[in-house]
Amino acid sequence: MSSSSSLLNHTFLRLKDGQSVSLTEFSGRVIVAVNTASECMFTGQYRGLETLYERYKNQGLVVLGFPSNDFGQQEPGKDGEIAEFCERTYEVQFPMFSKTSVKGAYANTFYRELYERTRSVPRWNFHKYVIFSDGETVKSFSALTFPMSWRFIRTIESALAKISPAVH
Repeated sequence: MSSSSSLLNHTFLRLKDGQSVSLTEFSGRVIVAVNTASECMFTGQYRGLETLYERYKNQGLVVLGFPSNDFGQQEPGKDGEIAEFCERTYEVQFPMFSKTSVKGAYANTFYRELYERTRSVPRWNFHKYVIFSDGETVKSFSALTFPMSWRFIRTIESALAKISPAVH
């Protein structure tokens, strides 16, 4: 899984407590990486993302949230404010990381690699990448694809079906 380790060879600070987390911690799992924003018309997608996380986490799914102020300045808060909003408003339990940039010259290196693999850059908040457990396969979904849509769920279930049983 050399490409998996290279794609996941990034460290971010956890939103809630600022602790350092290596994405390699999630190797062998199906990952949904999503750039989020608290003041966006798509912010309600937090609910669907949390539902997916709760429904499939024991099968090997993890949702990773990356708050970003890149689109319409719709994530103006500081990390603590964002964490409180996500927990209070949407009861978000999936891992969230410190506010970061996901597009352009200032995009974090993880998002740059996702773009290189898919040739799909986030055009708005709540763009989703599904990274299969092999670390090779990455599928991209725009903000217009809602977490509970049949197309998105079908992709996640297909990815989960390919997970090694030892990961569960």
